[in-house]
Amino acid sequence: MTANQTGRDAVESYLNQGLRGVWAPICKSVQVKAGAPFGTKIAGENLVLWRDADGKVRCVEDFCPHRGAKLSLGEVQNGNVACRYHGVTVNGEGTIVRVPAMPECALEGRRPLKSFEATECAGAVFVYLPSADQPEAPEFRPPEEFVSDEWQAFACMTHWDCSYRVSLDNAADPMHASYLHADSFTLAYGSKQDTMRLERTDTGFTIERVNQRGVNFDWTDVVVDPGMVYFRLDIPYPDGAGPGGPFRIIGFAVAIDENTHYSFFWRCRKVQGLAAESWRFLYRAFLEDRHWHVLEQDRVMLESIPADARKREMLYQHDIGVSRLRQMMVRKAKEHLKAEAAQLEQQSA
Repeated sequence: MTANQTGRDAVESYLNQGLRGVWAPICKSVQVKAGAPFGTKIAGENLVLWRDADGKVRCVEDFCPHRGAKLSLGEVQNGNVACRYHGVTVNGEGTIVRVPAMPECALEGRRPLKSFEATECAGAVFVYLPSADQPEAPEFRPPEEFVSDEWQAFACMTHWDCSYRVSLDNAADPMHASYLHADSFTLAYGSKQDTMRLERTDTGFTIERVNQRGVNFDWTDVVVDPGMVYFRLDIPYPDGAGPGGPFRIIGFAVAIDENTHYSFFWRCRKVQGLAAESWRFLYRAFLEDRHWHVLEQDRVMLESIPADARKREMLYQHDIGVSRLRQMMVRKAKEHLKAEAAQLEQQSA
């Protein structure tokens, strides 16, 4: 095996576990309830989340430093998380604050666990996954649709049994909608032939059809920002779907491990006031099931793709967005791995 092959394998292995150096949604806000810890796994990391005395979400490794039991099986006490096994209590910085079975225990005051910056936005909890080249969380800069009073958004989350990378590839491929979703409420229209155009942006790129706009899922804005990776797209809606123009989707694909991920979708519409209330009711009562039908088509198709498909796939012009996204993620992975190697070299010197 050549050095180049070894390096390529290291990059692929790193990316397959989940991209780091980014803010990522890891659960819906309602899943982290007051008084109870919540456990999850993201990018190979077992995490526990809970709300402290002020209601702020805290996040550390889901590992009791005493004997390794999951803290997520414990309980919240005075804003900290206590292990059910022996009561060892940890705060939001990963520091042991109490060992109730032994007063003045030497473990108290030690900080054996990694902690993670967490914040809430648009109905979800976002956690920063540090990388070697960026261990401190950058400014949290969510999509404008999440914080603008002009937009209304619903958050949804689903579990798919395939790599998050396959899901990102799918978003960077607008042309698939004319085929895979041809029987849907909104994606049954337009030409099944076209050419794709890619334009670079300050935060990533936009991939779009050359000869069609505003008819189908015709473009995707892919953001590979220094602190976040997500995609944005519009689906034209007929008048019968209520006020607000196109139906916008903001999506994140977040690795659980190499073979599974969470797909987060925010369903957005630019409406305010009474129109916003009308659309929210219409969506919940009538349109949401149709959106889940489309997502289910994506899930079934993506889960059918074998894990080693990239070794045999034959890309063509429509895949320029897929190729560009992969190149950007590989570049990020190489930067992270280079920083990790430098750290190891310093530690061994």
